[in-house]
Amino acid sequence: MTGAESQAVIVLGIDPGLANTGYGVVARRDGRLLALDGGVIETRSGVAQETRLAEIHAAVDALLSEHRPDAVALEDLYFGQNVRTAFAVGQARGAVMLAAGQHGVPCSGYTPQQVKGAVCGSGRAQKDQVARMVKALLALEEEPRPDHAADALAVAICHANCAPLSSALAEVSA
Repeated sequence: MTGAESQAVIVLGIDPGLANTGYGVVARRDGRLLALDGGVIETRSGVAQETRLAEIHAAVDALLSEHRPDAVALEDLYFGQNVRTAFAVGQARGAVMLAAGQHGVPCSGYTPQQVKGAVCGSGRAQKDQVARMVKALLALEEEPRPDHAADALAVAICHANCAPLSSALAEVSA
């Protein structure tokens, strides 16, 4: 086994939101996926939006310094019915991307359907199914909670599984 095969690849997955930004850190070591960390960055309503974004940025900056990931994977915007919420999510994504850029860590985005498809095999999977599959794929004792943390771990798994294929395809087409 070469050094490259045994070296861990670490991905910081992010489920962005202004009130709750989920994060999950996943490593691929010797072909296995391992959860290193996960949780939620919470900001308080009633606080100025720029302060909330600064809190998200600072927390992600700390995660990047602690775990030194090779990549940041973010869930893409889902507009749905509420455009105001979509703008707030977009701003939270921007705070995360700024922190990643300051650390020189590349970012990739995945739609909710891509994440669900990569983790569950179906882009229409329900949240509880995603949490169960994250538990199984990472060999966790229990499902990650809250949902934002489970979603962030799923985004990290998606990137850990999709990035090698995308990189190989890019090399072939170059």
